[in-house]
Amino acid sequence: MEELDRDIVVFNDEEGNEIELEVVDYFDYENEEYAVMIDPAAADDEESDLFVFRIRTDGEYEEFLPADEDKMEVLSKIVEARMECDAESCDGCSGCKIDD
Repeated sequence: MEELDRDIVVFNDEEGNEIELEVVDYFDYENEEYAVMIDPAAADDEESDLFVFRIRTDGEYEEFLPADEDKMEVLSKIVEARMECDAESCDGCSGCKIDD
């Protein structure tokens, strides 16, 4: 993937250190948009951690918030199904749909 095509989000931790995460997928669940992110340095590692953030849009700005803990089980299932499928070309196949 070319550097220009990458969607990198920069966060600051409690100590002010910058943390970069790359968005690898977006999806909607219960009328909210979510982003799946990965550490770009570990993007080629199949065992790397995935992070799920809820996106809140305020005008032209996007805010990435931690996903609600009570939804993490179903969100994890959605992410797993989408990662097994080719999410970029998926048109909502049954493999990516999770019943509420």
